Amino acid sequence: MAPSGKKHARGQPCVIPGGFTVLSFQFDSDSLSRHSVYVKEHKVRAERGSHRPLDRTLFVLNIPPYCTQGVIRELFSQFGDVQSVELRDHPGSSKESGPKLSKIFKPVCKQGFKVGYIVFQNSSSISAAKSHSHEKALQVSTEQRPIRTGVQKWIHQYTESFIQPEKLQQIVDSFMKDYDKRKDEEEEREREEAEQQQEDEEGWVKVTRGQKGTKARPHSEAANQRALQKEIRKKKRKELMNFYTWQHRNTQKEHIAELRKKFEEDKQRIALLRAQRKFRPY
Repeated sequence: MAPSGKKHARGQPCVIPGGFTVLSFQFDSDSLSRHSVYVKEHKVRAERGSHRPLDRTLFVLNIPPYCTQGVIRELFSQFGDVQSVELRDHPGSSKESGPKLSKIFKPVCKQGFKVGYIVFQNSSSISAAKSHSHEKALQVSTEQRPIRTGVQKWIHQYTESFIQPEKLQQIVDSFMKDYDKRKDEEEEREREEAEQQQEDEEGWVKVTRGQKGTKARPHSEAANQRALQKEIRKKKRKELMNFYTWQHRNTQKEHIAELRKKFEEDKQRIALLRAQRKFRPY
């Protein structure tokens, strides 16, 4: 995405088609070239989560690989207090399944340009960032915050890849503690659901009121599993009864004999009723 050829007034923000505002990044004070990023207020109807408020979130495109979350936070903090910064490989939801892992156990991030979601404390910071002039470049690397590149960056990454066994053991113990806690909470929740939805002697299920705004469900997952197991046992019992051909043949013979016996009894009952009937013409 490149800025349009239209000339803008000096000191005015550069807005391109699509509603994006162009901001300039300068690596350091000696750099002659500039890098352009494109910012826009984040507005997605399908996303209603509190982690990305629609009125306080800035969507950023074309973030260079040398910019980390800390660097982005420092650069955009001049527009207002930054609440959180999120960098991703491509736009999308930030919902992650499973527990939060340490950086030691996470796969290596892809090196490339990123997209970012910057959440400010106040909504006025969005307007301040969008009204920033394209000619005033934001300096990435400063004396107080130097950015490593090239061989220095590789050496730093190699050094950081080593971890002390004591620190690794602490991370593992913390993860296992959280895992055991989640398992205990899950078992306790399943036990409470089983007690609330427990069937009585006649097979009735007690219907309980759920949380506010949710519909009460007569069957929990545990009750559904018990009903399913009952149906499976019944089906297996029926299959075992007529497993062999001779079993099926004998069952049919017994059924036919039972029908014939009932037919003969009905014939005798009808004959008896006819014999007891008396003809009275007058």
